[in-house]
Amino acid sequence: MSKNVSIKYALDWTTIFFYVVLVFMGWISIYGASYDFDQASIFDFNQRAGKQFIWILTGFAIGGMLLLIDAKMYSIFSYVIYIGAILLLIITIFVAKDIKGSRSWLEFGPIRFQPAELAKMATALALSKYMSSYNYKLKAWKDLIPLGVILFIPFSLIILQNETGSALVFVAFLLMFYREGMNGIVLLIGTYAVFLFIIVIRFSIIPVQVDRGTLGFLLAMGIVLLTQFVYAFFFTKNRKEALFLVIGTVVIAAISYVINIWFYLNYNYVAVFATIASCLYWVVIEIMFRFKRYWFLILFSLGSVLFSFSAEYLFETALQPHQTQRIKELLSMENDLNGAGYNVHQSKIAIGSGGFWGKGFLNGTQTKLKYVPEQDTDFIFCTVGEEHGFWGSTLVLFVYWLLLMRLLKIAERQRDQFSRVYGYCVASIFFFHLTINIGMVLGIMPVIGIPLPFFSYGGSSLWGFTILLFILLRLDAARLERMR
Repeated sequence: MSKNVSIKYALDWTTIFFYVVLVFMGWISIYGASYDFDQASIFDFNQRAGKQFIWILTGFAIGGMLLLIDAKMYSIFSYVIYIGAILLLIITIFVAKDIKGSRSWLEFGPIRFQPAELAKMATALALSKYMSSYNYKLKAWKDLIPLGVILFIPFSLIILQNETGSALVFVAFLLMFYREGMNGIVLLIGTYAVFLFIIVIRFSIIPVQVDRGTLGFLLAMGIVLLTQFVYAFFFTKNRKEALFLVIGTVVIAAISYVINIWFYLNYNYVAVFATIASCLYWVVIEIMFRFKRYWFLILFSLGSVLFSFSAEYLFETALQPHQTQRIKELLSMENDLNGAGYNVHQSKIAIGSGGFWGKGFLNGTQTKLKYVPEQDTDFIFCTVGEEHGFWGSTLVLFVYWLLLMRLLKIAERQRDQFSRVYGYCVASIFFFHLTINIGMVLGIMPVIGIPLPFFSYGGSSLWGFTILLFILLRLDAARLERMR
């Protein structure tokens, strides 16, 4: 049997079917989002729907070519592809034009391309190659260091391009790390840090008293102390020590409060003093009873104090002004419907106006009157909600869910670690894009500007996701080729 016949036999046609369905749905949605009454045809190549059709055809061609390449080549040239993508990102920083504050697009005549989309695939291949090396196990903290370096290089270069949204996608690889053996404490710490950050920032605008501390910081320290109690009481089963912590914290807080009244100090200092005193308490317990259980808790608590102190500073300095405004809108700290909150506000109006059945194809008033900015790129899902309503939105999400489940099945059935790791990389990237984009459009996630796979207008996005998916399909096909 020839190799081409073997590929046809071995390909996962179910995944290809979901891919084609989503691409077609996306094309129709782009036509609906960009349609105006003077536009007669979906194949008008002067309009976005017509241009997207060309991207779709070239995407199919790229996918087909990727299937013809020997699967071993992806493993052999993984590092070469990664280095090439890094060099492309570096070049982009210096030669790309400034577009809306971002220098992330390379231009080749009439074609514009975003190298960050290729960097996702290249990073996935490099991680897969390294993690499939001989005798590698993701067990200890030191095993994460080389993986962190592989991730940090493209992440930092994309940040330098002022493309924060594209850079944050690399966080998705942590999901693959967890599947491959990373301690779940890493994800827990990350979630905990996000929670503390939100608490400190959200309630930083509420003073306990004028110039005497904020409710956000006091709540953060309270959460740290509660974490210590839960850890000691439920996980280490040292319940007597946990109860002494509560009593000691109350006594210290009361004494500090009285001293604070006399000297008119900041209430934040009371919270910090109580938290640091609790850490000293655990140091004594550790030394006296040799539990060897609390050093992590001590370092974790001290790190939480430093993080809480720096959260507001990082929020104001590390992010761009428009990014801080969007987060403030999300957390209801501000309500600027004509400024930072305009996109999300109009998006929610568009989706809500669709009702259950929708207004009908090409009948969306919000999209036709261009109320929603970026309605055919980052906010494409609001067009689905307005024109096709709740049932249409649910259908789209159901197809995405089927694709994600299929990707997980493909990843799990791989017999070699390289293909398995790459499969979980692909599933993680798709999941991250889907969750953040849909959440952004619905107003439950910050607006960070990442596309919806196969729906958002643009060749870079479509090509990037197509390349990610079809390399996985080729690796999966090789599994059955070897069996035959």
